[in-house]
Amino acid sequence: MRENTRSILEIINVETGERKTLASFDYVIEAPNWTRDDKLIYNSGGLIYSFDIHTIEKTVIDSGFADFCNNDHVLSPDESHIAVSHHTLEDRQSRIYIFPLEGGNPTLITPMAPSYLHGWSPDGKTLAYCAERNGQYDIYTIPAAGGEEKQLTDFSGLDDGPEYSPDGKHIWFNSTRSGLMQIWRMNADGSEQTQMTFEESNNWFPHVSPDGKSVAYIVYRKGDVEPGDHPPNKDVEIRLMSSSGGESRLLVELFGGQGTINVNSWSPDSKHLAFVSYELT
Repeated sequence: MRENTRSILEIINVETGERKTLASFDYVIEAPNWTRDDKLIYNSGGLIYSFDIHTIEKTVIDSGFADFCNNDHVLSPDESHIAVSHHTLEDRQSRIYIFPLEGGNPTLITPMAPSYLHGWSPDGKTLAYCAERNGQYDIYTIPAAGGEEKQLTDFSGLDDGPEYSPDGKHIWFNSTRSGLMQIWRMNADGSEQTQMTFEESNNWFPHVSPDGKSVAYIVYRKGDVEPGDHPPNKDVEIRLMSSSGGESRLLVELFGGQGTINVNSWSPDSKHLAFVSYELT
């Protein structure tokens, strides 16, 4: 439980750097997804909420028994459903469930735990997630309708944050296999795993813009955290890079970390990014 924390829901223009505060909360909210009708879907207190950017109204989404959702939630490509990572009552381990975005009963997708969702393929058929199996965290995929999971990475250290490119050809992720946490990219079948950042920092949660041109990610300073950790309440950056690689550029500095951009929060037109910053009270 993160007590004495104030959350500020913001959007930023990725070209001009202009920040706009939409709302503040005297409690923790995390990880906005941006819908095509300008709503932000975030989690707070185990529940999933919808926030209208224009009316500044928030409503809770009926998630049935899934009332212990974390900040790993992703919308289906047609935005009819949402997949969440929910800590089940029996063992408090994270498993992936899907339910209608308008609300409804969740369907279990990953019986094995822990499983932390991060990506939904553009064709709607496959989920990508980080999972711990036999003491090792790797990237897995599974049919969105349920079925047998497929392991895509097998390296010592942590592989996390898998997200599909808009064309479905690649999965972006972050990995400690080179020492610090860096951004990587692989083909959707797990082949050709390629390091994309080589920075003296710990880089987490790559999010590809809907037009496929840019990648946003969150940066922890080297020495502030262990490479395999992404805690809250740190001085962090959000940086942008081309999806073809190369030098990144600073978008914004803020106080945050865990919960800031755990999931893709690009606007549909690829011009803005939503994020959460925090203040200690």
